[in-house]
Amino acid sequence: MVIAIAGVLVLGLGGGAAWYFTQGKGDGEHKEEVKKAEKPEFVVLENFTVNLQPETGEQYLQIGMTLQVSSLEQVELIKTNMARVRSRVLLLLSAKKASELTTTEGKGQLAKEIIAAVNQPFVEKSKPQEVRDVLFTSFIIQ
Repeated sequence: MVIAIAGVLVLGLGGGAAWYFTQGKGDGEHKEEVKKAEKPEFVVLENFTVNLQPETGEQYLQIGMTLQVSSLEQVELIKTNMARVRSRVLLLLSAKKASELTTTEGKGQLAKEIIAAVNQPFVEKSKPQEVRDVLFTSFIIQ
C-alpha cells in the first residue's frame, strides 16, 4: 500500500513539474520574446521618380515606399546611409520596364529585389541590413 501511494505521489510530482516547465515561467519568457521580435520598425523613404526603360515611348514611375526593418538600430543604420539606399533603389527602378511592374506579381518581385538591394552590406565584409518588407505607399506609371 505504501508503494502504491509513493508511486502516485511521484507521478503527481512529475506531472506538475512537466506542466511547470511547459506552461509556467518558461512559456511566459517565450511569449515575451515573440512580442519583442514582432514589433515592427519602419523607415519611410521619400518618393522616387524615374524614367522607365522604353517600350512604347517615354514612361516614368513615381513610387513611394516604406521599409520594415527588424530594430531601431537598423532604422538608424539605414537613415545614416540613406544616400546609398536611394542610389541602389534608383538604379534598380530605372532598369525596369512598365510591363514588368503593372501586375501584382511584378510589384511583388520588385519588392523582393528592393529588399535584396538594400540588404547588401554598406561596408564591405560587414553584416547585411535586416530589411524584412517593402510596403508601397504610392505607385504611379505614366
